[in-house]
Parts: sequence; C-alpha cells; structure tokens
Amino acid sequence: MTTLPIVAHATPDDIIAWAHGRPVTVRQFLADVARLAAALPAGGHVFNACTDRYRFTVGLCAALLAGKPTLLPPSHTPGTVRQLLAFAPDTFCLHDQPDAAFDMPALYYHDGLAATARTANTATDGPVEIPQVPAAQVMAYVFTSGSTGTPVPHRKTWGAMAASARAAAQRLGLLDGRAWTLAGTVPPQHMFGLEATVMLALQGRAALVAAPAFYPADVSAALAAVPAPRALVSSPVHLRTLVQSGLAMPAADLVLCATAPLGRQLAAATEALFAAPLREIYGSTETGQLATRRTAQEDTWTLVPGVRLQARANAAGDDTETWAEGGHIEQPVPLGDAIVPLDAQRFLLHGRKADLLNIAGKRTSLGYLNHQLTAIDGVRDGAFFMPGDAHEGDPHGHVVRLVAVVVAPGVAPARLQQALRERIDPAFMPRPLYFAERLPRNAAGKLPREALAALVATLSGTQDRPAAPPPGFVIDAGHPAMAGHFPGHPIVPGVVLLDHAVLALGTALGRPLAIAQASMLKFLSPVRPGERVEVLHQAEAATGGAETIRFTLRSAGREVASGTLQLRGGAAQAEALPC
Repeated sequence: MTTLPIVAHATPDDIIAWAHGRPVTVRQFLADVARLAAALPAGGHVFNACTDRYRFTVGLCAALLAGKPTLLPPSHTPGTVRQLLAFAPDTFCLHDQPDAAFDMPALYYHDGLAATARTANTATDGPVEIPQVPAAQVMAYVFTSGSTGTPVPHRKTWGAMAASARAAAQRLGLLDGRAWTLAGTVPPQHMFGLEATVMLALQGRAALVAAPAFYPADVSAALAAVPAPRALVSSPVHLRTLVQSGLAMPAADLVLCATAPLGRQLAAATEALFAAPLREIYGSTETGQLATRRTAQEDTWTLVPGVRLQARANAAGDDTETWAEGGHIEQPVPLGDAIVPLDAQRFLLHGRKADLLNIAGKRTSLGYLNHQLTAIDGVRDGAFFMPGDAHEGDPHGHVVRLVAVVVAPGVAPARLQQALRERIDPAFMPRPLYFAERLPRNAAGKLPREALAALVATLSGTQDRPAAPPPGFVIDAGHPAMAGHFPGHPIVPGVVLLDHAVLALGTALGRPLAIAQASMLKFLSPVRPGERVEVLHQAEAATGGAETIRFTLRSAGREVASGTLQLRGGAAQAEALPC
C-alpha cells in the first residue's frame, strides 16, 4: 500500500504556519492535529466551515487521520447544508465561529481546544513521527454548484492532491530551499484555495498565513507581518480591487492567480504593485491545477509536470474534445474549454466552449467581453450576461440581446458606452447596460450564473412586470403625406414607414442610427392612418464588417414591410443607455 506523509517539511521545527502573529512549527501543528482528531464526533463526514486558514488545515488533517472525508460545498447556505446531509447523513460541522448555526451536529474549534495540545507539546524537543496516509484514501469531496443548482461532488484522494501540490511546487519554484510563506485572499474551502494555500503548504514545505485577507488593508498587513520569500494567492476580482485601491503594498516574491481569466493589463499592474512576477494557474475542480503562465508576458500555457492533453472525438462524433490525463489526474477528464495545442507541453486557451457566442455571424466569448469591460478606466467590476440559451434570437423575430452589469461609480453612461464601442464589435454591445453597487460574487471571487441572472432580473424589473412590447409607431391622419396619398383612401407612404421604423429602432437600441443604405425593401400590405405598426428587428453580418439590421414591420397580425438597413461606420454615437 502506497502512503505519503501528511507534511513534507524537513524537520519538526520548520515553520508551517503564521497564526495570530506568531510562527507555528510542524511539531505544534501535528500536536494540534492529533488533539483535534481525538475530539472529533462520531460522524463519518466533516463539513469544515472554519474561516481561520490554520484551523481549517488542522481540521482537514485531523479528519484525514480519523478516516473521515471532508465535505467542501460551494456555499454555506441552509439549502446547501440540507443537500450535504442528503449526500452524507452522518455529516457534522467543524467551525470556529461562536455564533455559527448549522442544522447538523457541530464541533466548535475554539482557542482552548488548540491551546491544550500546544502547551503540552511545545516544550518537547524529541523526535516527531510524521503520520503517513494511504494514497488511495479519500481526503475530500469538493462540490461544484452544478447546472441544475444541486451541488455535484468531486472525489479527491490524498495521493492525487499531494501529487498535484508537489508538481505545482516544482513548477512554481517553491522547492528552492527557502522557507516560503503563502498568504491568500481565496478561502480554503474553494478548490484553488485548498490547493494553493493549504496543500501547497503541506506538500511544498511552505508556511500558510492563518488570518483571512480580503480587503486591501488586510492583504497589506498579512504580507508585512511575515518574512520573505512570500507569495500572495488571489483571484482576478481581488487583484483588481487591490490595484484600484491606491494602497501601497509590501513587496512580494510571487503572486498566484486563478478562478477566472486574467487580462494582461491587470496582470502587469499587479506585478508593478507587488514588484513580483504573477503566475496564472489553469485548472478546474475536476482536474486540479493543470498549467501555468506568466500572463503579463505570454499567452502560452505550460502543463505542470506529468500532465498530458489528448484530443478525442466527442460522443456525437462531430467534434473533438480535449482530455487531461497523467500526473496527479487519476482518471482522464474532459475539459470544457477551447484549447489549441502548440506541442506536447504548451497550448493556447480560447475560453470555455459554453461561453462562446455567435451573434450576427460573429464570434466571441463572454470571457473576452468581460475582460474588455473591466479594463475600462473607472470600472471596478462588471460582467456580460446572455439571457436563456439563445444566441441568435427566437423564431418569432424577437432578438435576444446581451446584457451587461457594471460597477463604475462616477463614470458617465455615455463615456462607458463609447469606451466599449472602441473595444468590441457593435454586434456584442450590451442592450441594456445596467449599473449596480456590486456584483454577487462568492468568497472565491466567482460570479455564479444564477446569482447574476437574479441581479439582472431585479435591475430590469422583469420579476414584477410583463415583457415589453416590440417598438412601434402610429401615423395619424393629420400627417402631411396623407393629403396626396391618396385622396379619399389615405395610405401611409413607404418612405414614411421607413423613416419612422428607423426612429423606432434607434429609440429601442438607445442610439441614433446613421443609415448608409437601405436594401431588399418590400412593401407587402397597405397601412392605414391610426394603425399601430410594430418593428421587429435582428442584427446580421454584412460585407466589410459594418453592422446591419434586418427588420420586419407588422400591423394587426400581418406583415406590411421588410428590409435591411446598413449602418454607417457600424453605428452612430449614442448619448443614452439602450432600452
């Protein structure tokens, strides 16, 4: 039976953590683990909700020695707790907050519980036996939110997690003989936080910083309180907050980033802020860490030691999928990303396949659009959202439009829209664009789709009102054109219909339309004065990349006209938010 040590540090007096302003040695850590393992309740699974990173790590290792898998859900809401109990009815909660309340048996990990073991063992200078754990033992079940809202468990063995951490430590240069310290803004319950602030400390011979570091002042204090070399483990949303805060930061020796795509501009700004190289990590809950790159300088990803990528035909046989295998990956795993291999170790990443958009014959990804939005000066946070699953509109002619929500206090809507037009194709302009005080990100900085959808619904008011009718217009009998078209039998002239259709479209899209050409015009049925005319429209591709709009006019259930409008220069400048 293959076993691996619970820590990889060279001596029991090596520092494994910085907690409450003081160093914690491996000797003290193992005593705390043994003490807590003996105090754990009889339940077979542990829901580790500790917010202090050191106590979380002690709890993780205590559960490992007691043979109890740890459950790590995506949130700690009452609904999620009920789903954990449905998965494992013998679950109990380990927490370190006196006012925590979970609807399950619980153990409060307080100062006294740890101090007993620490006081009893700090004076001991004798040899310490490092516990060995079977590689095949299940260490944890890490849950993702799942497309149906039900958390999906991913089984993690001790051997796979330890091997992943050792490969990452080798790639990141942490095995250089120096005593590294890891401070993190990402919670340890998240897969990246677990790998990069807990497992990397245990198996990379590093020390973790116990106190949570979320706000800029917390991050500054956490780094300043520990010796070099030191690394900051964070996410793009946290790094953007740090860069925009204007607060000077202590120098670091390394910054690690994951959980969402990182743009080169933000990566460069982060390197300047911390005077340290930034390494972005690519991976997933299913696979763990797969590859790294220095984002400020390169687009190419390089696999961590032992991991391979293989292209395979998908189940339908009409496309290929990329699978990750080898190294710490116990079974081959399909990746949901568009990957272009360069050689056996290097590749380019073009974003998640589920995030790819095809509108008006043009392609992009939500990740690219989000990057362009958040790179605008004054934008603190932002995200695009595609309602439903439609990317090209519905069969009735109604167009499903991209929506965006932005956190940009003090930025004028017109200036923000102008900056977006300079960065993205007109077909992907958000209609509408909403402003919010904040986005509903979770503790890891991720933005769950269901949370963003709820925010968009709230901002649009669609929860409380019916869908708005299509834009339209009415030409009354007093219009000057009616007198001669035709006496006694007035019919709205085609040129008047076209003129009012353009005005209605401009109002609906929130910008005046500069028409370069109208083509394929058909007038199918006469329109009488006083009839309401509805304008249905859809953007489509055009030669040369100019924006075009196909429209249909309807009145009293019948089609009365149709055609295509080509816009001059893509679109005229707008000064108002789209409707």
